[in-house]
Amino acid sequence: MKTDAAFDRVLDRYLARIDEEKNGPRPEGRTRDDLLLPVGEEAAWFLHALAVSRGAKCIVELGTSYGFSTLFFADAARRTGGHVHSFDVAAYKQDHARAQLAEAGLDGFVTFHTGDAVELLKGFAEPIDFVLLDIWKDLYVPCLDAFFPKLADQAVIAADNIIHPASARAAGELYRTAVRAKPGIQTVLLPVGQGIELSALWRSPPG
Repeated sequence: MKTDAAFDRVLDRYLARIDEEKNGPRPEGRTRDDLLLPVGEEAAWFLHALAVSRGAKCIVELGTSYGFSTLFFADAARRTGGHVHSFDVAAYKQDHARAQLAEAGLDGFVTFHTGDAVELLKGFAEPIDFVLLDIWKDLYVPCLDAFFPKLADQAVIAADNIIHPASARAAGELYRTAVRAKPGIQTVLLPVGQGIELSALWRSPPG
């Protein structure tokens, strides 16, 4: 999909950081919280295409981290005339994401929500068209319970890290059981990126 030079410049910087974190020496004192831990480029483009094809107007990202997937969702929102609501507990990570979006000319398409995602979702009123779950894995089910009543008909939910890393699989299976128990849900596990459970809500039968 055609993008502009500002988007490409910011994306290239993110990709260089991903490569450095994956293949370069780990600086002394660096912790897990210093790492991007992104969905990955393949998954990001897949989610971007889904959001655009869905025509998603309200996109909710649970887990901003340093803003890699936020960049893609912001570009999707620019194309659909929508808006992204990105949730994270770490304000400094959102500050980094905000700076990247500003350089890409996409900061006007994103609102950041800082704090406990489950609590913040309780006060979220806008019908949601698209959700990315990429937060601490033990929060997947509580977040699902919080946002599910707010989903628009034909909303899409993408839950990352269902296959990898292995340490997340138990929580991923709990989530898969929980989402399958929700009324009107059709769902499938896709071997994209780290494994995405892709679910669609049909409040009335399709067709």
